[in-house]
Amino acid sequence: MTSAHFHKFKRNKRGYYSLILFAIIFLLSLGAEFLSNDKPFIVRYNGNYYLPYLHTYPETTFGGDFATPTDYRDPYILEKLNHKPNFAIFPVNPHSYKSINYALDVPVPSPPTMVNLLGTDDRGRDVLARLLYGFRLSVLFSFALTAISTVVGISIGALMGFLGGKTDLIGQRLIEIWNSMPALYLLIIFATIFTPSIWLLLILLSLFSWIGLSDYVRAEFLRSRNLDYVTAARAMGVSNLVIMYRHLLPNGMTPVITFLPFALSGAIVSLTSLDFLGLGVPAPTPSLGELLAQGKANIDAWWISLSTFAVLVVTLVLLIFIGEALRETYDPRKK
Repeated sequence: MTSAHFHKFKRNKRGYYSLILFAIIFLLSLGAEFLSNDKPFIVRYNGNYYLPYLHTYPETTFGGDFATPTDYRDPYILEKLNHKPNFAIFPVNPHSYKSINYALDVPVPSPPTMVNLLGTDDRGRDVLARLLYGFRLSVLFSFALTAISTVVGISIGALMGFLGGKTDLIGQRLIEIWNSMPALYLLIIFATIFTPSIWLLLILLSLFSWIGLSDYVRAEFLRSRNLDYVTAARAMGVSNLVIMYRHLLPNGMTPVITFLPFALSGAIVSLTSLDFLGLGVPAPTPSLGELLAQGKANIDAWWISLSTFAVLVVTLVLLIFIGEALRETYDPRKK
């Protein structure tokens, strides 16, 4: 993006502030372990200082009876740590995505309280912590999927558009056949054969997610391959690879850039949908789709569905606003 494009993008207040807000939320989620964790930052006990973030200490270190890893939310351990002059400094939300609150007075899922600000799920885990970690996982997954789709889509679309002729014709027919494959059925089949994981989902979704972008890149290369500067480069003996990626690709990046925010939102929706259907990441991995499934199974637990729905809506709306701003920025009809 050139400085002129950036200033034009900045004039679109809705897209510009959406980008800033999305960046702030994403950066905060990258530090989820420092915002929401069941381990304290630092512990002072009997004159010694401990860093539970970096080391695992047995319970006997803090006056416990067992040599197992310390549960810092255990009331007995907390009483030891908070007895002056000892102290323990916890994160803002003292819960991890997989820690269970065993001190609840009501059945799970429990409503919001001062201990669990957004309540707990059906296993007693903090909803706020799972939302924070699940949002980070969804965005990082969408970044990885979009990066792979962009590279594959640009490469295949560029080859078909630049070479044209039989290469373009055969490539289009193969893409039509591949695009007609039932992706959901394939995911179900592979989920039963292999152990579900985030990497398996990334590979499977990457097989189909590049098709939409390749059409845009193919059209740009097909339109530009016979322009004067391309003909001049050929006459000078410049190789096809250099022409494609040094001359044609920079001029054809407009549809790629405007496509990226919508690809990110599509990847987040895909992962959420698969997790909702039980075909996504394995337990206890935090997931927005898994929280939605819990909200569906526990209709009375409105705090699960409402908070997860709010996170999804805000994320997708911000990405759509960013995409619309980029589209207007690179639209040659709007000066």
